[in-house]
This record gives sequence, structure tokens and C-alpha cells, in this order.
Amino acid sequence: MASVIRTILTILFAIDSILLIVVVLMQQGKDRGLGAISGMNTGDTYWGRNKGRSKEGKLVLITRIAAVVFILLALALNMSF
Repeated sequence: MASVIRTILTILFAIDSILLIVVVLMQQGKDRGLGAISGMNTGDTYWGRNKGRSKEGKLVLITRIAAVVFILLALALNMSF
């Protein structure tokens, strides 16, 4: 029974690892470019206020969830059954 659970967790761990890699690579860089020189705050723009509803906001949320699942699965796999 323990080997079945371990196999299932290993498969989930591999799927989550691939998902995490893909989602991180899909995100844009966090460089502010010339906006940092002029002191432009991205939080004051339309993009900054509505970032949570955009594709980038969803990718950040998926990244956070996948990272937490990754850590929990790694801890579960490290435990001896």
C-alpha cells in the first residue's frame, strides 16, 4: 500500500514540477526599465491597478499555488511510509 501512495505522489510531483517550470517561463520579467529612472510607480497606472485580473496576475497566482504544492509534495515524499 505504501508503494502505491509513493508512486502516486511521485507522479503528482513530476506533473507539478513541469507545471511550475512552464508557468515561470511564461511570465514576463519584473524589470521596470526606464520607469525606474523617472520614478514612475506602476501601481498608479491602469495596468498596476488591474494586474490581478490580467493574464500576468493569473500566472503569478498559479505560480504561488504550484510552489506550495511542490513543497508539500516534497515533504510528503521525504517522509517514510
